Formats: sequence, structure tokens, C-alpha cells
Amino acid sequence: MFYPNALVALWLLTAPGDAFSPLQNDVMGCCSKDLLCDLAVLLEILDPRETRYVLKDDADFDSDLVMLRRRFHELKDAPELAEAYRFPDRETITGFLEFNRAYRRTLAMRYALEMASRQQIAQAIDQTDFYHRCWDAARDARCEYYYVTVRRHALRKLRELLGHEAYYSGELPPYVPLWSFQAVR
Repeated sequence: MFYPNALVALWLLTAPGDAFSPLQNDVMGCCSKDLLCDLAVLLEILDPRETRYVLKDDADFDSDLVMLRRRFHELKDAPELAEAYRFPDRETITGFLEFNRAYRRTLAMRYALEMASRQQIAQAIDQTDFYHRCWDAARDARCEYYYVTVRRHALRKLRELLGHEAYYSGELPPYVPLWSFQAVR
């Protein structure tokens, strides 16, 4: 079955941001605002909570359409939101991040006191900060009250930090550099 209205809506949402912006009356002859909103939600460029006000006011129609086009092009290479669910939940990650920051504070104090170990401690601090960035992006991706666009940006950041192989296998690094812990006998 052929759905010309859906194709027009798709074209309107995916055209370059500076492309011809049709008058709202012309669009309404082809497809409805509701169809545009539904398609934008399916493309994950519009959060369902935003549908109450995006593309609703005739005076803001053109600027809303430009915003959605920009979002589409910004997020076209970002992972889909469903990929966030391969990672731990937000509460678990928050606990890991709290431990990460406490450990970082300990390392900073040790760095100031232990002159002979400064190089290893500096490496541990750098690694701890990197792990924090990874886990922080994972937490943002799993944060249900963030808009879908923010969560997809976080997923893209996490993929960039981890690399494609680790990201797509769902392998997050440890939340602190385990190699820096010393065995106690």
C-alpha cells in the first residue's frame, strides 16, 4: 500500500534544515500536524512529552519544523534509544559514580602526599576520570526523565568513548581502575 501523506511528512522532517519551508497551509493539505508529530516520535527526534507544544501553534510551525530537521540531522548517526537498555539501570550507575568520585578524591589526596608514587597515581586519576565519563554517559542514556534526544546524544557519546566493539557488546569499563588497587595481605 502506498502512503503519500507519510512520504510527504518524512520529506518535511528529513530535508536539510535550510531547505524550502512550505507554508503551513500547504502542508496541512498533504499531511496533518499529528502525522508529523507521530513520525518525529518514531524517528526519535521528538520526545512524546514534547508533542503537547511542538507543531501545535501555527505561528511557530516553521521554526518547529526547522528544529525537528536539525535534530534529525544531528541524531541520524546516533544509536536508537532501545540500545540504552543493554546497560545497567540509572540507580545502579549512580552508585558506581559515587564510588568513582570518592575514589578520585582519595587519589587526589594521595597525589599530594606520596611524592614517590605520583606517576602511577596520576595515571589512576586519568583512568578514573575516563571511567567516570563513560558511566556518566550511560547514566544519562538510562535516565527516563530526560528527553529522548538528550538520551540519544548520551548514547552516541558513550559509543565514541568505548569504541564500536565494546559499545555494541555492552561492555562498560570498570567504574574505578581496578589495577590501581593494592592487594592487602
